[in-house]
Amino acid sequence: MLLNTPKISSWMTLSTFAISTALIPACSLSNLPRNMSLKTFDPHRKEFACNYEKIAEPPLDQEAEALFREGLSATSFELWPDDRDYEKAAKLWTKAAEKRHWQAMLNLASLYLEGKGVQRDNERGIQLVEELMVMGLPRAYDFMGTLHMNGTGVNQDATRAYAFWSLAAEMGSSDAQAYLGDRLDATYDDPTKAIWANRAIGHKLMRCGYSQENGKAAANLGLRIDVNGDHLQALQVLHDGVKFGSEMSAIFLAVGFDTGGTKANHMKDEDRGERYGAIADLLHLNPDLRLPNLDKVLPLPPAVLPYWDGEKESLIDGAKPVKTVSLDDIKPSPASLREGRAHIPDGFVLPDEPQGGHLVQHLHTDAVMGGYWLAQLRKPVTPRQVAWNAAQVPMRYEIGEAFDKTPEGITKDDGVFRFHYLGIPVPQAPEAKYVPDWRVPQGVMREVPMPARELHSTGLLPAPATGIWHGSVDPGHPLAKVFNQWYRQSYVEEGQAFPDPRDRGLDISPKDIQWRWLDQANRPQPSGRKEITIRNFSQVETTQTNS
Repeated sequence: MLLNTPKISSWMTLSTFAISTALIPACSLSNLPRNMSLKTFDPHRKEFACNYEKIAEPPLDQEAEALFREGLSATSFELWPDDRDYEKAAKLWTKAAEKRHWQAMLNLASLYLEGKGVQRDNERGIQLVEELMVMGLPRAYDFMGTLHMNGTGVNQDATRAYAFWSLAAEMGSSDAQAYLGDRLDATYDDPTKAIWANRAIGHKLMRCGYSQENGKAAANLGLRIDVNGDHLQALQVLHDGVKFGSEMSAIFLAVGFDTGGTKANHMKDEDRGERYGAIADLLHLNPDLRLPNLDKVLPLPPAVLPYWDGEKESLIDGAKPVKTVSLDDIKPSPASLREGRAHIPDGFVLPDEPQGGHLVQHLHTDAVMGGYWLAQLRKPVTPRQVAWNAAQVPMRYEIGEAFDKTPEGITKDDGVFRFHYLGIPVPQAPEAKYVPDWRVPQGVMREVPMPARELHSTGLLPAPATGIWHGSVDPGHPLAKVFNQWYRQSYVEEGQAFPDPRDRGLDISPKDIQWRWLDQANRPQPSGRKEITIRNFSQVETTQTNS
């Protein structure tokens, strides 16, 4: 899930094995990463180069990933706090950590440092952070800075904390970039308040975090832009912050639209304010939420505000990422629900080729083979005749049983019809049980039916249809690891431009992005507003037919 890095309290998530002795000689504690030599934090630095943490993150072992996900399910924000099983998660993340799954290690370390699901053990937690530092993970350096600031398992040392955070920001940690950017965004130096006057670099740090879709960076940046007087741009940045899962951005806009304040570009709109407030409430409950399709339920002015039923969950459902699922993936064969001659036992299907070869018989003859036969008009011409053929289902006849009854819906004027032999049912090949995407039970993704048509577009062209679009770049692109994410979606109206990553600081040309259409458009209402079309897709809700 999405891991946050508080700078005052310890993290919420990490694993159990110690640093390899091959990497850390036992002769001196000074060789431990926690005690590494650091360049002193310079609040008045003149340069900062933006790096991205996704590029530095190691690949994940798939078996370990399954263990990690199971641990997330046990501690999901969708569960009541008392129902979260941290002990189970700790065991699962320990196994994943043994395979060097960095996210599991990160989560398990936090459990040790907080004593959740395991006996509190600061040393074990710090060792895991150190192992991640050796792996080159920017978040681990950010985490180590927090440990030094809080004095958790190490001597409390603000100077080393800021040195670690500075290094983490340079390596690409978006949390460190957001935090330090905010600290440098002052008009005067006051180390006692941890603020310094270096707005040029502070702005670059926040911009880099914003380009990585860090919610805290977006909130801090939007606030600074608003203070500088560009209220329209501040509104856009804060709106993006809500998409990134920033509760604070949602609060800023809720108050701004409710009062007509600067953060809403002096636009008073209590309906919009109410929606941002509702979203802020749910982001507080589930910080893992990402809302890339926010424009579907809460577009910026002057766009028409869609109809809302007043339920907070409907706003979140409409704004969260979606995953398309084919009906064929989740519904059982309708044949098992048929009755009489048309029934085929559950777990069985007709063979691809009938046993004994293809046979055709006419009315008033006896079946020469037992099994399933399909009645079909020989030359369907009219739409009714074509539809009749398509509606027929296989029917079972025993050997010697007569085809002595004209099928319902057919007359002599429809011409010749025949019975085609389809064979005897055979056991159905075992299929993988339908399992929803693991993010669906976590409450951060919603399943929708597969669109009736495939629709693609390059980012250079206006959207050919209204709906939710998923974007990706070629895996060989230098920023593919940054851009190609499961939440890389956007709700776009027909004729509008697709999002341009350069607006957020990513050097990716729209021509390099391929967008795929995922979902239907909102439906216009007589009032001029639009209906928020939300459909949660599950096996339970699937309807069956007999065709």
